[in-house]
Amino acid sequence: MAPRGGRYKTSTTMAREPEKDISKIFLERTLVDEAMNAAVREAVLRHKQLGLPLATWRDGKVVWVPAESVDLGPEPRAEQG
Repeated sequence: MAPRGGRYKTSTTMAREPEKDISKIFLERTLVDEAMNAAVREAVLRHKQLGLPLATWRDGKVVWVPAESVDLGPEPRAEQG
């Protein structure tokens, strides 16, 4: 419900994040790829911790892979800058 006068007060002292160009982000793919890789890594780690198999697609079929057989390799380095 709006206060009397029908307007909400807004603060002009808050710092704003710069606008992001979503079209550019999808065209460059870097941020999207990094987010997807991080999400997959997190899902595999969770499956490993819980001992649950992972579903994947092989030769046109869904197959279950034991979590312990998945090798994630070293954790990617965080970019500095």
